Amino acid sequence: MAAQSGQSGLQPLFVEQDGTIIQMVPETRRAWHAGKSFWAGDTDINSCSIGIEIANAGHPGGLPDYPEKQIAAVVELCLDCGERWGISPERVLGHSDVAPVRKVDPGENFPWGYLHSKGVGHFVEPCPIAGGRFFHQGESGQPIEALQSMLSLYGYGVEITGNFCERTKGAVEAFQRHFRPARVDGIADYSTIDTLHRLLASLPRYS
Repeated sequence: MAAQSGQSGLQPLFVEQDGTIIQMVPETRRAWHAGKSFWAGDTDINSCSIGIEIANAGHPGGLPDYPEKQIAAVVELCLDCGERWGISPERVLGHSDVAPVRKVDPGENFPWGYLHSKGVGHFVEPCPIAGGRFFHQGESGQPIEALQSMLSLYGYGVEITGNFCERTKGAVEAFQRHFRPARVDGIADYSTIDTLHRLLASLPRYS
């Protein structure tokens, strides 16, 4: 996770499965928890965020669930950091959001909806998966440009070219992994687009 604060030199933290929190780097030091990353115009997430690593086997381990004690600790930690550093809920992100393709954590099983119910993160109930028109890699045109514009407005590092390129597919996968985890395939179906539209509409800067 990467919670953007606008401050520099903040500590990455590690949350064990039993809820133990370990500070890995002092607050006065910069850490490289996010690597090359981007969100909402910021190209150096390491300098303006607090990295929170959460112990979990992830995709290689079959996406195991996160223990309740661990999630409770993550919620408390995020609320504390948010209050101390003035981080708004919608700026609490996954590493997969700020570095699509290269990073896939915290993964599809991370309970973003539960965190949102506790005041952490931004979330809307995802639209159910159904039929209808969809867009995928290789397509081009105005609908793709509109999709890229919405992803970019939300914060993802997508160029508005009108071409559904590999980078756009990666951003769609990252979005699905966070906000529509029932199916992560990089295809912009109605469920994905509707969920993205409602998230944009509910952002404080647009509402």
